[in-house]
Amino acid sequence: MKYGVLGSCACVLGVGKVHAFTHGFSEKTDDLWKWSKLSKYYIDTPRGVKCLICPNECVIKEGETGDCKSRINYKEKIYSIGYGNPCSLHVDPIEKKPLYHFLPESKAFSLAVAGCNLACLNCQNWQISQVGPKETRNYDLMPPEVYKQAQNYKCRSIAYTYSEPIAFYEYFYDSAKIAKQNGIKNVMVSAGYINERPLREIAQYVDAANIDLKSFDDEIYARLNAGKLQPILDTLKVLKDEGVWLEITNLIVPEWTDDLDMIKRMCDWLYKHGFEDYPLHFSRFSPLHKLTHLPSTPVSVLNNAREIALNAGLKYVYIGNVPGSDAQNTVCPKCKKIVIERKGYRILQNNIVNGKCKICNTTIAGVWN
Repeated sequence: MKYGVLGSCACVLGVGKVHAFTHGFSEKTDDLWKWSKLSKYYIDTPRGVKCLICPNECVIKEGETGDCKSRINYKEKIYSIGYGNPCSLHVDPIEKKPLYHFLPESKAFSLAVAGCNLACLNCQNWQISQVGPKETRNYDLMPPEVYKQAQNYKCRSIAYTYSEPIAFYEYFYDSAKIAKQNGIKNVMVSAGYINERPLREIAQYVDAANIDLKSFDDEIYARLNAGKLQPILDTLKVLKDEGVWLEITNLIVPEWTDDLDMIKRMCDWLYKHGFEDYPLHFSRFSPLHKLTHLPSTPVSVLNNAREIALNAGLKYVYIGNVPGSDAQNTVCPKCKKIVIERKGYRILQNNIVNGKCKICNTTIAGVWN
């Protein structure tokens, strides 16, 4: 049976049992529903209980949720109410994440729980990211079942995606741990807005990540995304330090993040801090959510951004959301020949053998097998 969900990422899998999460607690027993789990990251303060998962560090009053809408104060403790409670399930090509240098042509079992700790004006999945688990139709899918479903659909990885996996950290963590123990890899698609301690803990079970580096300006982060730049830069450093394969996405939004001087500063920072081998994806903006009055990003701006990145020393720079663009292909940084040719999410040819260019034997950074 197929079930629909609220939001743009409809489920197409006959997985689990759908339920309407109408209340976080049982009215008869005053106990938490089974779709909740105690958080490891919070402290008591004179102003109330403070959540320590992300840099928002929300002080949450009794019965209320934090900014992410998925963490609640219940009897002076913080619980996640998105545990085993996904609103969206899908089998995706790994290239959709986008991850171009990680197990190409493989499938990822993708899931999301409602909620996000940012509030981007340009969010493409706002129907599920800008609401909490109480406002979506959800599936009863506990962590052991996540692994089993990934196995059933012959997926080599599980992708925590569509919304923000930091908001459903406990479910993400437990599912990833079980998957890792059973030989299935884990993929984190995230804005990277997380504190260092929980990030280092979950990084032990994450094999690859695509992190949205939304801009290189703190004021823009505050006005466009309700966040700060430095925590994302710290996340990139931590993931690199922990040995997680990393790819970075930068959505170029007209009038917001299309300043080429800012893009150059971003690329120079990435090169300076040792990210030259990690792919950078410049993604085309489409008018969505609260920015429907803006035009789509001109392709010329995307091409200019790519040239800036390549000139800065970054080896693998791609353009996304532009069908037919040659900038979807992976080019060997030495011989300049195409080593992976793509059309959309399909691989037309793959000339990487044992992690090296088949033509000139140059190592191509990535996780290939």
